[in-house]
Amino acid sequence: MYNCSLVKFKDISSKYGNLTPIEGTYDIPYEIKRIFYIYGVPNEEVRGHHAHRKTYQTLICVHGSVKVKVKIPDEEEIFVLDSPDKGLMIGPMVWGEQFDYSEDAVLLVLTSDYFDENDYIRNYDIYLEEAKKIF
Repeated sequence: MYNCSLVKFKDISSKYGNLTPIEGTYDIPYEIKRIFYIYGVPNEEVRGHHAHRKTYQTLICVHGSVKVKVKIPDEEEIFVLDSPDKGLMIGPMVWGEQFDYSEDAVLLVLTSDYFDENDYIRNYDIYLEEAKKIF
């Protein structure tokens, strides 16, 4: 899918447990400027429902599992995030929705920019209008 890809991170395992390092501009192609996590989402809820005009984000389910639907005007794909050493990088102008959260899911999000409400497109019809100029 355009502007969207799975990323496999290092998984360093030993008798002491596991460690997954993630370094901005090395493991992901941008400097990390914002980090947040989502948890306690009821299974029937759908989150996201937006695209970004310029922000890149990487979603990592560090515990449990969640499904992510990504869309561009003529294509859509669903990814399952169920391992802390796997992430989904979503670039600008890709519509995203997260759903089917497991009860214990914790979704970590690393973004390329600080929060800016003007970067969000929260109405799907407006998204299609803007996206069709690009795609």
